[in-house]
Amino acid sequence: MKKLGFILCISTIIVFFTSCYENKSTRTDTMTSGIAEIVVDECMAPIIDEQINVFEALYPNATIIPTYTNEYDAYQMLVNDSMRLIIGARELTPGEEAKIKAREQRVLTHKIAVDGVAIIVNPQNKLSYLSTADLKKVFTGQATNWKDIHPGSKLGNISVVFDSPNSSTVRFIQDSICRKDPLGSNVKAISKDTATININEKTPNQRVLDYVSSTPNAMGVIGVNWISNPTDTTSLSFINGIKVLAVSKDEVATPDNSYQPYPYQFALNQYPLQRDIYIIITDPSGGLPSGFVNFVTKEKGQRIILKAGLLPATQLTRLVRITTD
Repeated sequence: MKKLGFILCISTIIVFFTSCYENKSTRTDTMTSGIAEIVVDECMAPIIDEQINVFEALYPNATIIPTYTNEYDAYQMLVNDSMRLIIGARELTPGEEAKIKAREQRVLTHKIAVDGVAIIVNPQNKLSYLSTADLKKVFTGQATNWKDIHPGSKLGNISVVFDSPNSSTVRFIQDSICRKDPLGSNVKAISKDTATININEKTPNQRVLDYVSSTPNAMGVIGVNWISNPTDTTSLSFINGIKVLAVSKDEVATPDNSYQPYPYQFALNQYPLQRDIYIIITDPSGGLPSGFVNFVTKEKGQRIILKAGLLPATQLTRLVRITTD
């Protein structure tokens, strides 16, 4: 009897620990239900908010919890495995991908959109277009007064603002415009970096918009989805309160060689400050993160991207050229 009791006790212990292990390792989410946490570059916050709202409306049993932060922290979260889905403005570096694969996790990367980095000024500014050469002078501190790039301007010193020091917008400007030259002292971050964005406070990009709309001598750098007019089904206008400059790749900007950040200009590769947006997942297939990726990359998600003023990566693009005899 003692031996039988001992065996039963051991069996009970084995069953208990086996059950605990199974509960920890067995997923309960599906492609359209459960809870999933994701991390998002704050530059893409408006468009991803809309993606989440529509996804959750279609699938009431699904909850997507986003963390919005700067680019550096967002990619660190993915590499360190505290998040398994990221939406950002670059692919993983070889070193980052190697660290993830060392954990025997797969890495799937999908391009979901082409975005533009917009140059915005106060509506009182009479300037309508400028070249990337002009922008380099401004961003590196060679041009500090509006007269340096727009003779006759009475706005005084140029006050350049962007969201935060570790943002993808700053990295893009440094890589594509400044190259090896450092940013000038006239270029400032509107806010200090934080690990996450407090939902009760204005985001850094919202503060850039507020500053430019209230400061006549300001120049702001911001992602297009923050300034697209949500009521315009053609995606050919921007929000009120700011002025969006046309930008030229040529040394000297003219009305004929300068372009604004519209989706059709992205498709024609004419806007100089455009970049690709990616969704990267390291989570096993079949769960809610995979379901959200599937939604964003397919028709409904791509329509949301187009409505937000970006160029969809895989869907819905049709260019029509009209000629006159």
